[in-house]
Amino acid sequence: MLSLKKIQQPIAEELAAFETKFKQSMQSSVPLLDIITQYLYKQKGKQMRPMFVFFAAGLCGNINESTYRGASLVELLHTASLVHDDVVDDANERRGFFSINALWKNKVAVLVGDFLLSKGLLLSVNNNEHDLLKIVSEAVEEMSEGELLQIEKARKLDIKEDIYYEIIRKKTASLIASCCAAGACSAKADEETIKKMKLFGEKVGIAFQIKDDLFDFGLDDVGKPVGNDIKEKKMTLPLIHALNHTTTAKKRYIINLVKNHNEDNKKVAEVINFVRASGGLNYATEKMLHYQQEAFHILEEFPDNQYKEGLKQLVKFTTERNK
Repeated sequence: MLSLKKIQQPIAEELAAFETKFKQSMQSSVPLLDIITQYLYKQKGKQMRPMFVFFAAGLCGNINESTYRGASLVELLHTASLVHDDVVDDANERRGFFSINALWKNKVAVLVGDFLLSKGLLLSVNNNEHDLLKIVSEAVEEMSEGELLQIEKARKLDIKEDIYYEIIRKKTASLIASCCAAGACSAKADEETIKKMKLFGEKVGIAFQIKDDLFDFGLDDVGKPVGNDIKEKKMTLPLIHALNHTTTAKKRYIINLVKNHNEDNKKVAEVINFVRASGGLNYATEKMLHYQQEAFHILEEFPDNQYKEGLKQLVKFTTERNK
């Protein structure tokens, strides 16, 4: 599998230019805000979202100023949602850094999230990018609905597979779908092509989330079972499949462990072993590859070029990564 740096090569210059533009899009005349947004900028991840935007734009026409605004808009609204998420989850860390709420308390974190949200809205409105704003705002709406649906269903811990897909389609896949749709839209693609790219992103996003689910049943750096999703009472595909293929008594027993003993590492390990023995991991892997293939089928409808190849490699990276 190619490294992310290799995959980025066709759009390396654009990504470098984007970094400068994105940094500028977060600037403020208030010193505290400037300190915090610079701190946030240092935490930037693998840049996969902007990569999807740029590759999609290249595939559907050309990369232009509108593409940079689309990528910035996605990143601003996504970063705002992460800052708010950390407040909701009372999380002290993100990507190995202290969270904003851990350093500056909840009130400041909520206001910073609001500020980033408004920056994204203004970036769109001031440049008449209403189509881009609609695409990304719909994704933020779906992400919120997905989170709330998960919270609602987590109380019962008896999620069916179709509900699981609905949750991850909204919560995770909608953002990658919006990146691909925004890229196509910025390249002035027709409505049909934008829809096609959105569906492609959705398939990739679902595969990406299933891959994430699978990591939770592996081992951490010191060889201990991970089980973070179990500790957070999240029903993921490997567990759902395992529960659907066991006796009523065993199902009740495992759900009780997840609901009432999720802080006990031995009990968490017991749940992990149950899922492994029930074929839950193999089933989830098959489903992940199914969505990966569906994404590839959509790409085949486009002419061959470096951007199509870049998207193919990016899909492989999201589903074959080790962490």
